[in-house]
Amino acid sequence: MNKMHVDMGEIENEPVRPKITDAKGILQQNREFLDFFWDIAKPEQEIRLKAIENLIQYLKTSEKTDELTYTLNRLVDGLAHTREAARPGFSLALGQVLSVFEEVPLHTAFDQIKEKHNLAKVKKKLIRNAAFGNFFGVLALSQSTRLPKEPQVVLECVQLLQSLSQYREHLRDLPRKTMVDILSETSEEVFEEVLLGALQTDLSSAFSTPEQLQLLLVAMQKFPQVLKPKKLKKLLGTSTIITMDNIPKLTDVLKMAARSVKKDRLLPAVALDLLQISLREDNFELFWRETIINGMLKDQPGPTHYLSYRLLGSALPLLTLAQLKQVLNGEVMRTYGEHVVSAQLPDRFKFAPEMETYVGDFLQGCDDPEKQLAVMVAFSLLTNQGYPVVPSFWRVVHHLQPTALQSYVDWLKDMFLNPRLDSCLDFSTRRQKENQEGGIQRENCIFRLRKWIIPRLTSIAENNQVKREEALVMDVARFVFFHAFFNAKKATPDILETEATLSVPLDEKTRAIIINSFFGLLQHINHLPLLGNSPEVAARNQRHMQGVMADGSMWIFCLVRYADTLLNQPKYAQSTQPFSPEQRQAWDSMLASVWTLMKKSKKGQTPETSAFQQLFLLVGIHLFKAPEDLVDLMQDLQNCMEKAQEKKSKKKKAVTGSAAAGEEEPHWAEVVVDILLSLLSQPSRHIRHVCRTVFSNICPHVTARALTAILDVLDPDKDEEDSSIVVTDDKDKIKKKDKKKKGEDEDDEEMNEDESDASDDDSDEGEGEAMEEGSEVDQNFRIELMKVLQNQGALATEEDGSDDDELDDEAMMKLDGSIAGLFLEQKKKMQAKKDEKDKLKKEKTLVRDFKIKVLDLVEVFLARQGSSPLVLGMVEPLLSVIESGMSSESDQQEQDFLRKAADIFKNQLCRAKQYCKTVGDRQGELHDLLEKLMTKTQKLSDSSVSLYFFSASLYLVKVLRGGAPGASADGKTTTSTEVLCVNLLVTAVEHITTGVREHQQSQASAMVLRGLQSREVQQLLAGNPWAVLLQQAVGRVAASLETVVETGKNKVVQEKLVKALELGLFLVKTVNQQKLSVDLEPLKKVLQSMREVLGFRKTGQMEDTYWAVMKHFGVIKPKRDRTRKTKDQAEPTAPKKKKGFLPETKKRKNRKKQLPVSEQGAADANTVPLGKPEGGKKKRNKIKRKLPGGGETPGQGLTKKAKTTQPEGKQKKGGRGE
Repeated sequence: MNKMHVDMGEIENEPVRPKITDAKGILQQNREFLDFFWDIAKPEQEIRLKAIENLIQYLKTSEKTDELTYTLNRLVDGLAHTREAARPGFSLALGQVLSVFEEVPLHTAFDQIKEKHNLAKVKKKLIRNAAFGNFFGVLALSQSTRLPKEPQVVLECVQLLQSLSQYREHLRDLPRKTMVDILSETSEEVFEEVLLGALQTDLSSAFSTPEQLQLLLVAMQKFPQVLKPKKLKKLLGTSTIITMDNIPKLTDVLKMAARSVKKDRLLPAVALDLLQISLREDNFELFWRETIINGMLKDQPGPTHYLSYRLLGSALPLLTLAQLKQVLNGEVMRTYGEHVVSAQLPDRFKFAPEMETYVGDFLQGCDDPEKQLAVMVAFSLLTNQGYPVVPSFWRVVHHLQPTALQSYVDWLKDMFLNPRLDSCLDFSTRRQKENQEGGIQRENCIFRLRKWIIPRLTSIAENNQVKREEALVMDVARFVFFHAFFNAKKATPDILETEATLSVPLDEKTRAIIINSFFGLLQHINHLPLLGNSPEVAARNQRHMQGVMADGSMWIFCLVRYADTLLNQPKYAQSTQPFSPEQRQAWDSMLASVWTLMKKSKKGQTPETSAFQQLFLLVGIHLFKAPEDLVDLMQDLQNCMEKAQEKKSKKKKAVTGSAAAGEEEPHWAEVVVDILLSLLSQPSRHIRHVCRTVFSNICPHVTARALTAILDVLDPDKDEEDSSIVVTDDKDKIKKKDKKKKGEDEDDEEMNEDESDASDDDSDEGEGEAMEEGSEVDQNFRIELMKVLQNQGALATEEDGSDDDELDDEAMMKLDGSIAGLFLEQKKKMQAKKDEKDKLKKEKTLVRDFKIKVLDLVEVFLARQGSSPLVLGMVEPLLSVIESGMSSESDQQEQDFLRKAADIFKNQLCRAKQYCKTVGDRQGELHDLLEKLMTKTQKLSDSSVSLYFFSASLYLVKVLRGGAPGASADGKTTTSTEVLCVNLLVTAVEHITTGVREHQQSQASAMVLRGLQSREVQQLLAGNPWAVLLQQAVGRVAASLETVVETGKNKVVQEKLVKALELGLFLVKTVNQQKLSVDLEPLKKVLQSMREVLGFRKTGQMEDTYWAVMKHFGVIKPKRDRTRKTKDQAEPTAPKKKKGFLPETKKRKNRKKQLPVSEQGAADANTVPLGKPEGGKKKRNKIKRKLPGGGETPGQGLTKKAKTTQPEGKQKKGGRGE
């Protein structure tokens, strides 16, 4: 009873709680309804839009007035949300609600917005939020689409936006832009009667800011009947906008607009509106000349220049043909060209992509071919010392209509024949002007222009997006071929290229560029699909017909016929390198062979016929490039075709039979392979592509000797023998090619304005490098130097007895000359060594590139003839390539070669679906090879190479099983194979524990796992041998894991542990699934002991694999206890002495009785409310206020005492409270 009175007294002493009010009605709403507003405030746009949609649907369904009222209040409050991402969501939601529920008056919503976000009453620190609240409120009213229906609200919105202009530091130009948007949706009547008076001030001061000028321009475009010249005269003092008096003001406004969008990188709307006004007032020339050229471009390169370029791009669709030519040949284009050249350095803003977008959009939307042609020609004539600034492969060309495209190609050809430099808008950069001595050379400009035109023509023919016809492609190909190898002597209608002569003859550099461009074009059209849009063409393209025209003839054959026409009419066309009689005979025989093959192909096309036809055409067209090298090759090809068709004549035998009597002649496929290898030595992508196609066609006829010739090229042991032949042929050609390209590269470098001039010191740097390489002076040079010094008496000897004697001037000069001559000779020796080293490096690069091409033939053969017994001969050569590549240097080209060889071996050979199943009498040979590979695998030091040998062994096992001839021999073959496979796996299993290094032991585990996972191995060792092998593996894995129980920190040991656990996981899973009689207890015991030592409490590959194994033994990974320890569970730790605190003798003694740690924790548990954070000053103060009497309770004392057990970072705040 007494206790009850005490409780009642405590209740009476408690302070009276205030009455809960719900002014906003939040507590009356349901949770689903309130969640809409939370989602509206989220930053994700999809969530916001979905919430707005659901909110409107909910309000439509509920039809409750209080919910609609609450929605309006909540959305208006959210307009000034502290989070910037939430404001647009609430504004959009308010606009949608006002649009759907028209019973809500706009005036009421506007008054509510002004009242809630009153800028006059709000606190100073909330001014920014209130300004945004007003702005987004007006924006919501504008988005409701009801604003034009209520003129008074429109007026009040405009007035509110005008008042917000003073908060520019927060809102920038958003109020003015919104006024423009409202103005564009307002009717002419409302504007004249309601808004014109309110906007009088803004319209009168239109030349002050870009926003006010844009407001005037939009009003003039929208309401021309209201803002007539008389009205403009009254507002501005002039009846038009573009006048000489207004030019300075307009220039200043445009400069302000350019700086305001510097970071946005876009064209201000006021600039485009001003351009349109100038066109409407017929003052475009004045505006462009005075405002843009004499105004904006006079500033330093920056935002004003970029605005001019953007205005140029935007003006293209608005101008007439005459205006286009005027603008595109003016100062803005020249300045743009200088920007393109100077912006080539990294970390510089590049406007060229934007201009390409402008031009592409114009060409795509323009239907006038003349305008399209004018724009393309103008940009092509913008040149830097003759070289156009637009790239030769300009993607906008695919927007040209066929008529404009043909006209543009004709213009390019005419410009190539007759370079008119005076029509170019040419410029030179500041650095180019400084480096020029004696002005620009006309010949160099012509060379640079032609160097651009030829790739421009070929890119049009090669671009699949361009709407081109066969006639256009052939026209370009003929033009490039003619000027690459011929000169026009006299015009004839039979050869169109002879009707136009060159005004300036071609030099060797230009012709070299044309030749390279032609063979690049030839590579492209060789696999060009059929051109056209007809259904027949589409159907034929589905059959992947490439390199042929609509009539079925090949592109390359048409070019060969055109070349033959030129050769047969020397009166009109003269070859730059006339054929010798022998070369001409080779050309004629090639044509005859092609015609013969074409006649036979009409009866029935065969792969051999197609292969020879392509080879003849390829070698024939390359006769123009290298006739001396290909004449003999053409003869070999002729003989080879005759052998293949079995039509050899005695005359041919007498001519070609250079072998000794009685010696067997090579098969025709072997000769073709030799020809292909010879062609692959030449640096040409087209030749490489044709060689792949030809070899694919003759794969069924390839003999063992032909395949050996291919593999011999890849053999690393034969590099020294074969590489000299390959490299010598290519080296000379590449040297010539480099000489031809030298001038081209120099001209490309001139395009960079800020390019370093360090090239002048190249020779000095080269000398320094040579001296550095020879820093270790050889003994012979030292002896020679000593002799020179002794002969001149400059070196003291024992006979002299003194070194005080000095040489006279004449002796010193003589000594200097001798030393200089000696050092010069030594320098020449060192340079010769350096040149020899570079030569060997180039040769090695060429050999490696040649071998990469030869790998194409290996890949093709494996893809086409994977089941042929000849494939078995590739195993050892490819393994030797991989083994040699792993041990050699690792430059990028070597890595590419090794990666390609390894990929072919692994994927095309070992894992191929088609493999040899008919080994015949080669079983013994394969068994020996398998034994050899197994023995080699055991001795290899590199485990990564041993994996490839292991894959080869498995492949041979697969071949032997598939190649069993019958039932009687099957048992013998299987038994022999089982012995080999078991020996291989048993050896690998033993290495799990007997490997010399831990890395080898880990790789042994990986090899065993890979072998056991093979389906062929499982089928091969089915039954008791399989269980025995698994038992051995389990024992080895358990023994291996025992050695790493106490050492788990080393990376190599961790790798060994991971590999062993992966193998153990496979063993346990296989034994359980197949229910084999294999004892897993040793492995289980080792794994349990590992858990006690290593723990495996973290996450990672090793830990996850361990628990995956233990899961099969019924042990589940324990969940981590993430709960924090309570104070009674915390172990008492001795307080550390901290710097800056008073010593114990100087501290004020705490006279209050302190409880033990266990009692203290219990008291804390009783005083701290459940679910609330422990400790903290704020919480302790609340507890003191709630307890009556004001005396200190045990809980308060314990709370204060508990500060001594808090982390170190929080003790510093306690200070002297300890």
